[in-house]
Amino acid sequence: MTVVVLLIIGAAAGFLATRLMRIETDIITTVVIGMAGAVIGGLVLRTLVSLMGLAAGFVGAVLGALLLIWLYQRYRG
Repeated sequence: MTVVVLLIIGAAAGFLATRLMRIETDIITTVVIGMAGAVIGGLVLRTLVSLMGLAAGFVGAVLGALLLIWLYQRYRG
């Protein structure tokens, strides 16, 4: 999966993750959370991506973004 596709999926995943976690963030934060989640999810779920294709990449991106949001909320000072 190319980096550009991963970033686009990450932006969408960040939007979905912030809505699922019911947090209000600005657009930049939402996109950054999603892209970082996409990178984490892409790395962790690489095997799943190879088995199921692009849909699995999106699922991984959402899961990664959800993890980052949870960590952000937990450790935010």
